[in-house]
Amino acid sequence: MNNIILEINKINKSFRHRNGLIEIFKNVTLKIKKGDLVAIVGPSGSGKSTLLNMISLIDTPTSGQIIFNNKDMKNLNEEKKNNIRKKHISIIFQDNNLLTDFTALENVVLPLIIREEKIQLSQKKAEKILADFNLKSRKNHYPDELSGGEQQRVAIARVLISETDLILADEPTGNLDHKTSQEIFSYFLKLKKLNKTIIFATHNRDLANKADYKLSILDGNIKRVNA
Repeated sequence: MNNIILEINKINKSFRHRNGLIEIFKNVTLKIKKGDLVAIVGPSGSGKSTLLNMISLIDTPTSGQIIFNNKDMKNLNEEKKNNIRKKHISIIFQDNNLLTDFTALENVVLPLIIREEKIQLSQKKAEKILADFNLKSRKNHYPDELSGGEQQRVAIARVLISETDLILADEPTGNLDHKTSQEIFSYFLKLKKLNKTIIFATHNRDLANKADYKLSILDGNIKRVNA
């Protein structure tokens, strides 16, 4: 049985700038297994967000191949990419990307509504997950009425309810204090126990060292480093 969820084969990524061609990645190849908890590390501007964007099909490589769940992602139209993200890939952003005019409950239930699942059942699922995240009393609060840590927990609850195979996170604890960062990471460990694959970009050395392994980006290359 193939346990590989993501393959990146000979990826190159570059773009033209007025000062010339800028190469972000050079002939990168790697494989990631189901259930892996992976930290992407590297200096600012090294390409951490670019790598996540290519994996999430928001961006495309200049050349090379991305295989997700044994399917080549090359030449997919936007509708097919959106369907893959809707069903199989969740993204946690540093700024949470919560809808400001939606309550915590409405934000969490949104992925199921988009998938046209039954509203009443979806709301019950969302209420249970918010309770698991100690947010039951905050379900009717709007994002600007929540703390940074609470907002990030809502964002992760939204990911959990989606039940996707792959979770991507771009600096998910960048704006949070140490205690809240540790709490957020504990939720990643819970997702890992559900055999979800989590890939997160971070500057937080402590959290990166708690991953199964690190992918270190430097000068267009990616090197696997045991955490």
